Amino acid sequence: MEKNIPSLHHLKSLRQPLRNVAEEHRQKLNKLEKIALTVTKRVGSAGFFLIILAWTLFWLGWNTLGPAESRFDPYPAFVLWLSISNMIQILLLPLIMVGQNLQGRHLEIRAKNDFELNLKAEREIETILQHLEHHQELLEEVLKKLEKNKQS
Repeated sequence: MEKNIPSLHHLKSLRQPLRNVAEEHRQKLNKLEKIALTVTKRVGSAGFFLIILAWTLFWLGWNTLGPAESRFDPYPAFVLWLSISNMIQILLLPLIMVGQNLQGRHLEIRAKNDFELNLKAEREIETILQHLEHHQELLEEVLKKLEKNKQS
């Protein structure tokens, strides 16, 4: 009636130390990649949006409604504003794409690590359940023997 149940010692031998995949990923990044991630996080924030919105509203408002002699970017073309906005976009776009690729790579690493942890947990739970079933069978056998001894 002996089942092929992995021993607890065998399970412990399979255990590997827990890893902080986020820290491992961060340590592998070079300076440019760290800058790209920082820029991606900052540009993707509500604060950055509000700064750009305020700058745009001020610029367009001043050059539309401000004193005529103080306007420096003529309405309705706003050529200087468009040029600066386009330069910001052209410089940020590739950097943000690099940052998003790095974030995607990090997510893949985390997903793989989570999957491995889930598999390990499933193996350990299955082993525990097998041990419990085996112990229950042993207890039932002991109880049957006690019953027989009581009756005799």
